[in-house]
Amino acid sequence: MTYTPYHIEGADRGGRFLVTCDHASNTVPPDLGGTLGLPAEDMCRHIAYDVGALGLARALAASLDSPLIWANFSRLVIDPNRGEDDPTLLMRLYDGSVIPGNRHACAEERGRRLDAYHRPYHRALETLAASRGENVAIVAVHSFTRQLRGRPTRPWHVGILHAWDARLSDPLIARLEAEPDLTVGRNEPYPGHLPGDSIDRHALKHGRVNTLIELRNDLIESEQAQMHWGARLAPLLEAALDEVPE
Repeated sequence: MTYTPYHIEGADRGGRFLVTCDHASNTVPPDLGGTLGLPAEDMCRHIAYDVGALGLARALAASLDSPLIWANFSRLVIDPNRGEDDPTLLMRLYDGSVIPGNRHACAEERGRRLDAYHRPYHRALETLAASRGENVAIVAVHSFTRQLRGRPTRPWHVGILHAWDARLSDPLIARLEAEPDLTVGRNEPYPGHLPGDSIDRHALKHGRVNTLIELRNDLIESEQAQMHWGARLAPLLEAALDEVPE
């Protein structure tokens, strides 16, 4: 099969949302030999991709009758949710694991990976977002690990991340906080704004309504759990979007 650095699903769906999944895959492209020298157990960890996020994103997009775009390369190859000048764009060490295939990656190799994977994904994302019109609402789907090595356990089930534009995030957080079984974090477990990241590039800079959902990855390990959470989150997002001023 011909390798492509991104996939679009449901491009013809009529919903107002656009679902994205930057860290969907732990794939190392064939031109890198299909490996970065890490053992299989590391490539199955959160350091290589957001565990469960793609299945959740697919279920959510289907429930919202909206398209999905996802990156088909590991965040360790080059991180699609980082700006091109971000020092963490190409990681050599992540949560205690050294990435052998990145240890000697020079500026030329960094540029090659940007051209081969990162830039095509972002061009496609921007084209898709623009095609949806001014009222598109971008929902970025991520997952997080319950505990980094040597760090405290994270208490949240779900985090909602946002920058200064919280038009969608505020009503979504309110609805999630009303759910009695959830511990919800605002801009947890990460800060809500990272200059040059996907939301910054494709939402904030264009005035597009947006939010970023971080779901704890042990809650979405199975396909059944991913379907459950997609169906659970969709009506909350739709109700939250109804509150966003036109």
